[in-house]
Parts: sequence; C-alpha cells; structure tokens
Amino acid sequence: MTLYALEVEKLKKVYPNFTLDALSFVVEEGQIAGLIGRNGAGKSTTLKSIMRLISSEGSVKVFGNDFFQDESASKELVGYVGGGFRFYPNKALSVIAKTVAEFYPHWDEEAFGRYCKEYALVLSKKVRELSEGMKIKFSLALALSHGARLLILDEPTSGLDPLSREDFCDTLLSLKERGVAVLFSTHITSDLMRVADKIIYLSDGSLLSDEPLDELIDRYRLKIFTSLSEAKAARAIGVKAVKDGFEGLVTDPFGGRKATLDEIMIHLECAKKERT
Repeated sequence: MTLYALEVEKLKKVYPNFTLDALSFVVEEGQIAGLIGRNGAGKSTTLKSIMRLISSEGSVKVFGNDFFQDESASKELVGYVGGGFRFYPNKALSVIAKTVAEFYPHWDEEAFGRYCKEYALVLSKKVRELSEGMKIKFSLALALSHGARLLILDEPTSGLDPLSREDFCDTLLSLKERGVAVLFSTHITSDLMRVADKIIYLSDGSLLSDEPLDELIDRYRLKIFTSLSEAKAARAIGVKAVKDGFEGLVTDPFGGRKATLDEIMIHLECAKKERT
C-alpha cells in the first residue's frame, strides 16, 4: 500500500484577482515533487495554504493525519522553508536553534548535532556570516531535527550559484534515501531534472499537469516548421515564431528532438493563451 506523505484535495483560495482552483495532488513517502509554473501561477499560495499560513478551503493530510484538525501534530512531521531567510542576522546559529527547539516537544538535539556536522555548520557563527547555500542547510537541519518527514520548500535555490544549487540537489537526494519526502517550488528547471520524481505544474491557479517527470518529458518533441500552415497541419502545440520559422510541440515520438522542461512549459502556456 502506497504511503502518502502529503495528500491535497480541492485546495482553494480566492483573491479579488486570482483563484487557486480546487487543487488535488499527492506526494508519496520518499518522493521529490517539483512545483512549477510561471510567476503568479499560484505556487507560493499553494504552499502557504498547505501550511495554513493563509486561510483556504480544502483538505490537507500529512501521513494520513488531517492537517487542519491536528495542526500541531502535523507540523511536527513537516519542515517548511519559505522564500528568503528571515532569521535575525546578528544572532548566532546556536541561539536560533535553542529558540526553535522550544517549539517542538520531540526536538532531537543529538540529531541536530549530526546534521550540523554533516552540513559543516558552525554554531558560533552569526546568520549574516553564512552564504545563501549554508542558510538553506541550516534551515534543513532545524526542520529535520524536530522529526520532519516531509519538507515543503518555496524557491529554496533562488539566489544560489550553480555549485551551491548542485550541493543542494545532492542534499535532497541523500534525504530521499532516508525516506524524506520533498515538495519544492522553483523556476530553475535544471534542478528538477537532477532530482524530481514528479512534476506538479500550475497555470493561472489550475493544475495543468501532475505526473512523473520522465513521462512528461517523454511525451513531447520540439519541432521547427517552415510555415504556420505546416505547423497547424502537424497539430503542433503552442506554436510560436522563431528566427528559423515556427516552433511547436508534437507528440509524435519521431517528430523532432526531445523538448526540455522549459520548452514544454513555454509552449503549453502558449497553447493555453491561444485557447483563451
């Protein structure tokens, strides 16, 4: 029987100019899921709604527990890292860790020490002395030390250099081996290609795709056409003009080269815009 780390059902949030439209998806134990979509698609709203940082409708379960009915116990199992690093810059890591530990009855000081050693964290350092990559590692160490088995990360690699992002991806893969599930939003699709098992793709608050990464990548080919009529005849998806003619996605496995995740997003968005 599949154990779901996260079950989201009909999650809805209505703003005056935006609606998160009844999203439903799951993340399995030990699975890394990438949440993608253009700016304003609803990624941060989704993650904040799951964590109850904003009010919303719908159901959220964490390892079978209803998040909304048993929020305290559920948050013991979840580590959340929002966009940016908001800890006091002049505080030592040891001070911040001690403060965080007081909020979690099952805080494991021994585990925290192990993660600090594994991530090369020096507790006497102040937050302002850390690189962006080390700040992320400190956040992960805090989350994992209170027993989190699900990590929810909002743009964790934003602002990181390529080497730091590679290091972060290696960290996620090592956590996956320990059975930790991860849901993280990002615009950097190369990171997803490195680590993601599945893609949850949002467009204008709606779920456009929810499937294994390899299946999504294998479905589409990118093809260049000499004319718009040729592209239409081939039923190309999301056709747009490029310097060599017209470009679009096709589902013929021999119709062109394999499309990247970026290209799939671009052309699916173009296709959606054409329909509206």
